[in-house]
Amino acid sequence: MWASSTLRLPNIRPTPISSNQNPSEPDTKPVPQARKLKGSARLNRWSRARTIRSGRKLDRPDQQVQVLEAKRPPVEATESELNSVTKIDGDDDVELRVGKSIYMISDGTGWTAEHSVNAALGQFEHCLVDRGCPVNTHLFSGIDDVDRLMEIVKQAAKEGAMVVYTLADPSMGESAKQACQLWGIPSTDILGPITEAIAAHLGVSPSGLPRGAPGRTIPLSEEYFRRIEAIEFTIKQDDGALPQNLYKADIVLTGVSRTGKTPLSIYLAQKGYKVANVPIVMGIGLPKTLFEVDPEKVFGLTINPVILQAIRKARAKSLGFNIETRSNYSEMDYVREELEFARRNFAQNPVWPVIEVTGKAIEETAAVILRLYHDRKHRCSMPTISKRY
Repeated sequence: MWASSTLRLPNIRPTPISSNQNPSEPDTKPVPQARKLKGSARLNRWSRARTIRSGRKLDRPDQQVQVLEAKRPPVEATESELNSVTKIDGDDDVELRVGKSIYMISDGTGWTAEHSVNAALGQFEHCLVDRGCPVNTHLFSGIDDVDRLMEIVKQAAKEGAMVVYTLADPSMGESAKQACQLWGIPSTDILGPITEAIAAHLGVSPSGLPRGAPGRTIPLSEEYFRRIEAIEFTIKQDDGALPQNLYKADIVLTGVSRTGKTPLSIYLAQKGYKVANVPIVMGIGLPKTLFEVDPEKVFGLTINPVILQAIRKARAKSLGFNIETRSNYSEMDYVREELEFARRNFAQNPVWPVIEVTGKAIEETAAVILRLYHDRKHRCSMPTISKRY
């Protein structure tokens, strides 16, 4: 298990609260014993830049006291009112809703922290879409010393942000935990608990080194070269190119235009699978090799016609096509006919699973394909092939 280490935090104490003071009431008197939480110049510049991007005006030094006083909410304000401020600009009152901040701290690239937070925020789309609970996120990657870590935590305390961190070094993780507790900041350690659980399960202590650390070298493995080869193959096989090489592919995708074949192929290739995609175009025959390859590695893609029409219209507009002259590409009758043409091809090849991609992210469609692919490869229990996934 990890060896415990003694933590030395900067000599900063939280602001004491008088016994006669109501905790919910803002304190306007300066407290000489407390040190003001100040972030680094770089963090302050980032905070100002984010303020400008959000559409709010930046307070000038000579107006700062006046604006802060105008923004101070009344003591009797409700919680929902505290989340919004009113800024007076001339004769117009502009109501601005201030988003809550989430700081993501990582000693590496921050991929784990960022994707974990985004996955969690996906549970609040009903709130985020209509700006009912706006959220501002910021990633701090490559944080490898306590001083920089403390600067970020102090800035989080200043903004009332939540801190989410993935720190491989147990002493750094403990520093973040104690600092957040000291300053009353809500925090979550994403990497620590699961690392401890795996260490207990394996009976081996973790290295405590982040990815890319000088003391940690990752040799180029066979899997790495396999992924590179898969990406190269997939790029060459895009959009029906080189149909004579379909037999070399691990997975073959087929469907009408704009069903997401290319991005899905690239995503699967990054996982090490050689992928080829073949477009289905009404009036153009499919390559013979598509019907000669192992049918268990061919997957059909379909989509709702209304959604497909909207995607095609946007695509034609982005390419500068005149919809009036290319009406057949995005016209609803043509879209329905082409989807029906694809459906007939799928029906003639019942071994091909047909995957409905409407409303699915690339990762979700890829997960369905890989599950079916490995079920077939290992001869696991098979679901009904005629079903649309």
